[in-house]
Amino acid sequence: MGEILDKPCVTLQFSTMNHRKILIPTLSLLFVFLALWTAGSGVEAAANIAPSATPPPPRQRVIVTEPTPGPSPTVTPTPSPTPATQVQTLASLQAKIRGRMLSANVARGRVGIKILSLNSGKVIFENDPEKYFTPASNMKNFTVATAFERLGPNFRFETKAFANALPDSSGTINGDLRIYGGGDVSVSTAFYLGDYYKGVDALVDELVKAGVKKISGSLVGDLSYFSGGEIPETWEWDDLQWYYGAGISALPINDNAVDVKVSPTRSGQPCDVRILPRTSVFTVNNTCTTGGSSSSLSITKSLDRNILTVGGQIPAGATAWQGSIAVTQPADVFLALLKERLIARGIAVGGDTRILPPSVTAPTTQTPIATLQSPPFSVIAAKTMKPSQNMYTETILWTLGEQKRRNGGAAVSGNSSVVGISVVRDFLTKQVGIPRDSVIQYDGSGMSRHDLVTPSAVAALYVYMAKTSKNAQAWRDSLAVGGVDGTLKRRFAGTAVSGNFRGKTGTLDQVSALSGYVRTAGGEELVVSILVNNVLSPGDRISMIDDIVVALANFNGKVDEQ
Repeated sequence: MGEILDKPCVTLQFSTMNHRKILIPTLSLLFVFLALWTAGSGVEAAANIAPSATPPPPRQRVIVTEPTPGPSPTVTPTPSPTPATQVQTLASLQAKIRGRMLSANVARGRVGIKILSLNSGKVIFENDPEKYFTPASNMKNFTVATAFERLGPNFRFETKAFANALPDSSGTINGDLRIYGGGDVSVSTAFYLGDYYKGVDALVDELVKAGVKKISGSLVGDLSYFSGGEIPETWEWDDLQWYYGAGISALPINDNAVDVKVSPTRSGQPCDVRILPRTSVFTVNNTCTTGGSSSSLSITKSLDRNILTVGGQIPAGATAWQGSIAVTQPADVFLALLKERLIARGIAVGGDTRILPPSVTAPTTQTPIATLQSPPFSVIAAKTMKPSQNMYTETILWTLGEQKRRNGGAAVSGNSSVVGISVVRDFLTKQVGIPRDSVIQYDGSGMSRHDLVTPSAVAALYVYMAKTSKNAQAWRDSLAVGGVDGTLKRRFAGTAVSGNFRGKTGTLDQVSALSGYVRTAGGEELVVSILVNNVLSPGDRISMIDDIVVALANFNGKVDEQ
């Protein structure tokens, strides 16, 4: 995403030099004084001459000589006083924010702002704080904060293996091995330094510990933990083929996406198309050729099937295209990789892989064989919030729903997402005190264009999580740090905001958002929420937001004393 920088306003500053003190005999001093006085009178007179008058000829420079002096006494110069730093006023800060908000390049859009003191709650600045705005990924704030409070920072997702009986004396599972998914998103390259297989290998390790040496039947995926369609109903179709539009599964694998690389070969020859990790789940239709002087590469994935069509052309010697494509029915990839890794460890699998149909209920009498646990939720929250991972957030929302259903909420109707949204709403209204109609939620991540929030609601959540929540530090640790990591890594470099801001970004077409905590130069911590809608240029939106946050960080006054 490019940024458009405003033209800088250059201010020229001039300074005067202090006169040096020179000790001269009295007579010489008088002579110099008279000479300088006469010269000074000429300068002042020249300044008063009318423009049409002929200026007088310049006076000759007067050089004063004196007898060869004896040793001069040492003179200690008088130090120049250090100019006092001007303390900014709250009114000047507010004027600066308002001026930036009204800039011509964002004037046709809508800007919602809420800035307040975390200590006192005093409102520093606000604009349309109670109006609805599309939040984009600022919606993740509400989902993840609720999970901290309802699931807890130590909650762990689980993937379990079941069979009709424990392994026999030879280590054989007689029959199928059922893999019951619990939405563990940590079975992913994001948690294993980019390795496609180590997440699945962790489950293989648990099976080996359980004494499994052979599986006579098939690997059966059980996805019954979640209910509802793989894709949230209000997502837009043109997002769904890319990694950020990946669907939800009880058996997620590598962020429910595959990496694709398309490279040119020799002129006139087909392009080279590779999918990682290698899997038989994907079918590739490759009509791309190498040649021409410009690229016309096209990549299309069927929305409901793992069929990838690669067309167009790439010039010979051009840089390869690389991207990540969403996977339909990720559990198929999970099971395929699991079978491959079991065999690599010497564990034979007699059957194939398949998904248990939703209409079929697994036997309740089966024996648990092994369990793979995720890292604590606090770790997953940071992997969700900092890079703004959509699929993780949706999985967290669905987990909120299913945990409620399984812990005293059996009477609640609706699929996993619907129940999860009700859990978020209950937390926001009863614990945070946010008005029920100030957050309109259709998904967990903010990919839905139907989501609506107010700047006041976002700010209130941040105040609650910092001052009331027992998970305040874990919450802060999950947020991106300005100029350091996540979606803020390339913003605020070289400013007072770098390393000083923690918060959450948000981006959709014509939408940018930023909410979080920033400490002023005066030592006070502020809560800020800025939501920008209907501004076409991402650079215009982001530069305005960043300018305001930098102004807050540079403020050296005291907001709570004015």
